[in-house]
Amino acid sequence: MSSIELAISTRFKSLKIMFDEKSRRLWAAAEAQSAGKGGVSAVHRATGIPRTTIYQGIKELKNPGALQSGSARTRSPGAGRKKAVQANPKLQNALEALLEPATRGDPESALRWTCKSLRVLAQELNRQGHAISDRTVGRLLHEMGYSLQANRKTAEGKQHPDRNEQFEFINLLVEENLEQGNPVISVDAKKKELVGNFKNAGRQWHPKGAAEQVNVYDFLSCAEGRATPYGVYDVGMNAGWVNVGTDKDTAVFAVESIRRWWNEMGRANYPQATQLMITADGGGSNGSRVRLWKTQLQDFCNEIQLPIVVSHFPPGTSKWNKIEHRLFSHISMNWRGKPLTSFETILNLISSTTTTKGLSVKAEIDLNKYPRGIKVSEDQMRMIDISRNEFHGEWNYTLRPQVTLNL
Repeated sequence: MSSIELAISTRFKSLKIMFDEKSRRLWAAAEAQSAGKGGVSAVHRATGIPRTTIYQGIKELKNPGALQSGSARTRSPGAGRKKAVQANPKLQNALEALLEPATRGDPESALRWTCKSLRVLAQELNRQGHAISDRTVGRLLHEMGYSLQANRKTAEGKQHPDRNEQFEFINLLVEENLEQGNPVISVDAKKKELVGNFKNAGRQWHPKGAAEQVNVYDFLSCAEGRATPYGVYDVGMNAGWVNVGTDKDTAVFAVESIRRWWNEMGRANYPQATQLMITADGGGSNGSRVRLWKTQLQDFCNEIQLPIVVSHFPPGTSKWNKIEHRLFSHISMNWRGKPLTSFETILNLISSTTTTKGLSVKAEIDLNKYPRGIKVSEDQMRMIDISRNEFHGEWNYTLRPQVTLNL
């Protein structure tokens, strides 16, 4: 900001509380004229007042008769054109529906971004009967938490040629199951956390000079333990379940977390369910290639006597998993700057996580031991009842319950 803009900004902050619509417009016009060449842009950058408003003020200053005659009137409070969402309450939902299949989110940020252009979105909304301009779509996206982002290199690896088709396939399955009243859950393990009086990224409000004191070094030997949160996000209910493990993140732990969600929340919320759908990353304890994940799911499938439909995201696309930006990001924001001093603290902070859209979260500690290195043989794999989809069966498959006869 230049010295001229800084001076204009300082004056504006001092006077704006006394301005009505007309006096603000005329003051901005006078400042622009006083600044000389480039004055309109300088006032706009310093105050945020639209250029069109400043030009209108300049026009009025050049024609004092218009001001005296009252033609340059001040609008009554609440007058003027209503915002697009106020005039059309269904507009935001329609825009969300267009963005849903093509939305990405950073696991540790509530910010989301879209790959579709404003022009394309505006055209589609107009085709659906929502009169809206490109500019209004942009403003609405900003209010909804989206922003336009350039391509950025990541460490996610090489892009699979069928990546986008898999996204569309998952989105279609999710919509079908939600329409049928079946549970759809997004699952994943969150970053492990040291439990103790350690620094946690972020800031909290404290009295001046009274910041909370934490250990200088983050050594495991000084910790109460290590928390391994495994989350289950119910897409239809906008509800989360977090199983806070104290041991290793394994396939047995992953399925046990899903089992606990079903016993505590899922069974009661979906008494008429005909199947359960799970979306998961392609790697980790719930990876598409993990044999133990599939055998453990088969055991769970037999317990609940419901088919389990599984769809994995392609390699290197974990940020597309809904649990990342619908649950984990909000948990991270809720406990930022707060030392995770005990497992009880972690449970309380997770359970108190909410959003303006009504997210509710439950958490439970899991003291079980989950050893690594469990091998699954070819014979065990042949025992599971799995059917693979024609489209990438390694990512999309269904496990069906087996009937066990007690002889």
